[in-house]
Amino acid sequence: MPQLPAPAYPDEVRARLEADAKEVIARYPGSRSALLPLLHLVQSEEGHVSRTGMAFCAEMLGLTTAEVTAVATFYTMYRRKPGGDYQVGVCTNTLCAVMGGDAIFDRLKEHLGVGNGETTEDGKVTLEHIECNAACDFAPVMMVNWEFFDNQTPESATRLVDDLIAGRGAEPTRGAPLCTYKETARILAGFPDERPGAVEASGSAGPASLAGLRLARGEEPHPRVVAPRGESPSGDQPHDPSPPEHLGSHDAPRSTSACDPDHPAGPAAEEGA
Repeated sequence: MPQLPAPAYPDEVRARLEADAKEVIARYPGSRSALLPLLHLVQSEEGHVSRTGMAFCAEMLGLTTAEVTAVATFYTMYRRKPGGDYQVGVCTNTLCAVMGGDAIFDRLKEHLGVGNGETTEDGKVTLEHIECNAACDFAPVMMVNWEFFDNQTPESATRLVDDLIAGRGAEPTRGAPLCTYKETARILAGFPDERPGAVEASGSAGPASLAGLRLARGEEPHPRVVAPRGESPSGDQPHDPSPPEHLGSHDAPRSTSACDPDHPAGPAAEEGA
């Protein structure tokens, strides 16, 4: 059935959003390039991208609502319906799943009484599975409002959501302090995070993520990336050579025809010869 036109924002909200939108648009040589941050801006107002928000973006940028809708429905960071103050994403991609991500997600669904993409009755937590958080060396990983919570277990994940619901807050493993979903959306729109100490807070990738960068820079020796099973990482052991149980072709070339003089590769025989 055809829908009625989206209702307009109240005048006060409209005036505030319009001033912010003009500031965002002025950053770009082409106005339509501002669509992604404007979608975050309207999401910071309502907690999701509503039809009213999409109509506002279209009007500010001279686009059709169809063009705005196509973008808003493509990117998963834009909600299409109201959600909780804290969006809890559990990575269920390959490595995180193997390390326990599926078990964490199942535990949280049971504990919170919600399914994927659903919100608790108190409006505090929206649970979703995420395909990849780009933090495989910290697997299994969760994100709350796009802040990292690394090396999780079903038990630690349960405590985390309980703290969020109870208003006790939670401290991300790395990165800026946690804030609400709407506040996060405004920061993603490109406005400064004015909380004391938030900008100075920092985090970094883990040793495994940075190994390639260290090699590219010629930094030798570099720390061991993965400790042998049963041993704690020493932090000061060189990675060259690899421990025997992790030998690869670069550490110990195999006896193949390409590298074994006693077994040189000859011309391929014709079929049936």
